[in-house]
Amino acid sequence: MRRSTRTHGIPPTRAARKDISELDGGRVIVLAKKLSAGVSRIASWSDRHKYYNDELALTLLEEASLELVYWLEDLGYPAIAVPPTHVDPWRYGGNPSQHLTPLLSLPHAAVEAGLGTLGLNLQLITPAYGPRVLLTAVLASIAVECDRRMETALCRGPECGRCLRACPADAVRHWERDWPACDAYRSPHGFAKLTDHVERIVAAQTAEQKKALLRSETSFYLWQSILRGAGAITGCRRCADVCPVGADYQAMLADALDAIPEDTSAKAERLADMIARETGGDAGSRPARERWIGKR
Repeated sequence: MRRSTRTHGIPPTRAARKDISELDGGRVIVLAKKLSAGVSRIASWSDRHKYYNDELALTLLEEASLELVYWLEDLGYPAIAVPPTHVDPWRYGGNPSQHLTPLLSLPHAAVEAGLGTLGLNLQLITPAYGPRVLLTAVLASIAVECDRRMETALCRGPECGRCLRACPADAVRHWERDWPACDAYRSPHGFAKLTDHVERIVAAQTAEQKKALLRSETSFYLWQSILRGAGAITGCRRCADVCPVGADYQAMLADALDAIPEDTSAKAERLADMIARETGGDAGSRPARERWIGKR
């Protein structure tokens, strides 16, 4: 395993057995790799250097997953790599903007494997790197003892609220996330953007307009994303960048990220309302998710 890649195992979920494979799924091994601190320091959510570096990190993590699969199979245990974007076509309903959930929720699997807890916007938070990690998983039936969940929450919730204040999509809710709003930013040149752009080209009235759209900057970005995945499978992660949890934040990120230019008075009011509601006993979606968020 490469440095900064961690593996932890959990018993299988129903989805892991049924939606991915009913065979050889006795254990879910979750792998995590930290993201580059250098590009995390870039404040712009849409900087393509971040997309590209994240895609390279994901490539390394996927290679580590495949190496683990082959190693397990050499020992006599068939295994299956599960990438973070594993969504089967049968879940697609013809709407490019529809939010599609993966067959196995890797953040929840990572919590079950003891890697961390979920935060206010349901992203995984780890003790060492906060939310600044990528995840994959491997299904196998090797008979090993499983890890245990962390019981104490790492996220301070609305009292911190930096993820909500920094989110360009304003997608952070009360222990919840507006996934369609988030998708437009975390996959800014993904399938929805591609279909929208092609529709505009088809609907253009003249050949000159069609040619201009075909040669536009949007077409160039989409081509780059198809070529490398940068901007399609990687995208905005401002909420992860600004999270103060993790040993890496003060050491490598705070001087560049403490200020949040996306913050507004409206966001501050929303956080104040969440805090007031929690003081009054209304913790939003937290009680239903306390297993993965952890206890205060």
